[in-house]
Amino acid sequence: MFESEHFKKQAGLLTFTPSISEWVEQTRAIGLYVKRGKYVGTYANKDIAFEFASAISPTFKLYLIKEFQRLKEEENDKKQIEWNAKRFLSKNNYLIQTNAVKNYLIPQNTYSENLKWLAYAEEADILNVTEVLIITSR
Repeated sequence: MFESEHFKKQAGLLTFTPSISEWVEQTRAIGLYVKRGKYVGTYANKDIAFEFASAISPTFKLYLIKEFQRLKEEENDKKQIEWNAKRFLSKNNYLIQTNAVKNYLIPQNTYSENLKWLAYAEEADILNVTEVLIITSR
């Protein structure tokens, strides 16, 4: 019979008051640690500690939820700023590159007679693909 069965049977009794050290020893719990001597205390994995504190204090649980939401919003704001900066740089680089192609690669001819302007369209397509790859790789 598992040791946890022993605890299950006694859990409803008023006299059932196991200590943390009993629980750790009997169930071989790995997420809890009882330290004796100097710096005595009961230590737990942070997930266990948060769950325990949330169960005994609704105020703490609300604080934990609100803090998590605040941190996620802050993280998303940083990502948004980074994305906007990449977008701004891509947009400016695009203008610089397309102007360079228009001014230096394409001769100033009539476009109906000389089809060299197609190079501009091809270069612009390559730049558009590059911009999309840069933005989506974030």
